[in-house]
Amino acid sequence: MREILHNHKNLTAEDITETVTRTKALIVNSKNEVLLGYCEKTYQFPGGHLEEGETLVDCLKREVQEETGIELNIIEANPFFVIRYYNKDWPSEGINRCSEIYFYEVNTDEKYNLENTNYDEGERINNFELRYFSLDDVDKILIDSIPDNPKNEVIVPEMLEIFKEYKNSKFPKAEN
Repeated sequence: MREILHNHKNLTAEDITETVTRTKALIVNSKNEVLLGYCEKTYQFPGGHLEEGETLVDCLKREVQEETGIELNIIEANPFFVIRYYNKDWPSEGINRCSEIYFYEVNTDEKYNLENTNYDEGERINNFELRYFSLDDVDKILIDSIPDNPKNEVIVPEMLEIFKEYKNSKFPKAEN
């Protein structure tokens, strides 16, 4: 598992006053298509925040079900990538937050099921939808979306990094 830390203010672990944890799923079917959420002109991996008392796997299962309607039948899983952000004075002055995001590979041919989703108010109001893309096309689609929403300037590079790691682990290039 690869881990990276974004720490532009050079905070130490002792400087962190709170930690927020999320899980995200890179859902890939046997046709090498990836399922992404789309809302407010921003693509995203299905996933969300860890709730109190929940394990990472329980969070992953709940979030995938809530956003895609797909019920994962897994007991154990290991993330293939973790990104941590150390943010000074976020979300307000005096709070130094560690945001950690655990990315999991989910291989399934089960189609999303809108009848089994549980969207939050923001997802409903902003017409959250699901879209499949070929792994070969997803980089271009994400890059082309950057001008559509200022959030994409942060979200897209992160997603590209995740896809790069995933593709390198699944389809390593032959050494010369």
